[in-house]
Amino acid sequence: MLADALIVLVKTVLAMTWTLLLALFLTWVERKQSAVMQDRIGANRASVLGLRLFGLFQPFADAIKMFFKEDFSPTFAKRPLHALAPAVSFFCVAVTVVAVPFGDTVRLFGRDIALQVADLDAALIFVLAMLGLGVYGILLGGWASSNRFALIGSLRGAAQLISYEVALGLSLVGLVLVFPSLRLSAIVAHQGGLLFGFLPKWGVFLQPLGFAVFFLAGLAETKRVPFDMPEGESEIIGFYTEYGGLKFGLFMFTDFLEVIVLALLATTLFFGGWQVPWLGDGGFDVPWGGTWDLAPWAVTALRVLAFNLKVLFFCWLQILVRWTYPRLRYDQVMDFGWKVLVPLGVLNILATALVLAVR
Repeated sequence: MLADALIVLVKTVLAMTWTLLLALFLTWVERKQSAVMQDRIGANRASVLGLRLFGLFQPFADAIKMFFKEDFSPTFAKRPLHALAPAVSFFCVAVTVVAVPFGDTVRLFGRDIALQVADLDAALIFVLAMLGLGVYGILLGGWASSNRFALIGSLRGAAQLISYEVALGLSLVGLVLVFPSLRLSAIVAHQGGLLFGFLPKWGVFLQPLGFAVFFLAGLAETKRVPFDMPEGESEIIGFYTEYGGLKFGLFMFTDFLEVIVLALLATTLFFGGWQVPWLGDGGFDVPWGGTWDLAPWAVTALRVLAFNLKVLFFCWLQILVRWTYPRLRYDQVMDFGWKVLVPLGVLNILATALVLAVR
């Protein structure tokens, strides 16, 4: 019993450390990628012992700056709730990582250890529920600030998130029909086969429309350009107008965590998770001939590496979209969610059910 608790604790620490370090790294990636796209150099002033390393120390400099900035609350703010709001947003997003399988089962010290903190029976429902609860952090932040503009931003944000959660949920119904399970580990396991003898049985090939709806709705859930309705960047206004220092930094950090969570879900649900095409437990078995035997540790390493590369790709893709498309109007965002994505989600469910019934 003690050993099991210790294993869960270690896996939790490793998963959260990986997530937080990746979020920190993404702040640098966004600076550099936007600079490359705009023909600039980007952040490169922070250094250690004269070493700049392309600005890699900039995220740590930002963290130090946030830590030492003044932490204030408006005079008429509801102080306990004002302080609680960033923590609610951060926790509801960060906790979803515990349900994601980072790899297959490994054998260590005579035990089979799953590279997943918690293999929940209703993991998909858990993730969607926690992301939905994150809306309370936005509402609390705007309402507790006692600022009308912050409140307007929080209401716009809540309306947007609730609207796109409908499309997000509908996009996954077809996937659950194809892979009949709500456990993320089981969904990944179902994607280990082949279609037509050579094509990976990934969700994106079985549910292309579902993936398109899911990814677009997920982009809106991250509240970033072109869907950044809760804030007006040019007007320096939004639900976190009255925040500074660590509290503001926590809200900003949560935005990058949402980028990671969307990348994790896209990888796990539609791109095979840790599955590598034609890689089995014993090594590679290429459909058109040839095998390559690998040691168990090498297979595990390749699967974990593949999972991380897929996640990094989707993080990069989201940053690319953020710096490519212009900001939409509020009415355009809401119309796109209710008049385009929701009908497409329903259509995908009907088409999937029809195909399964005919089979």
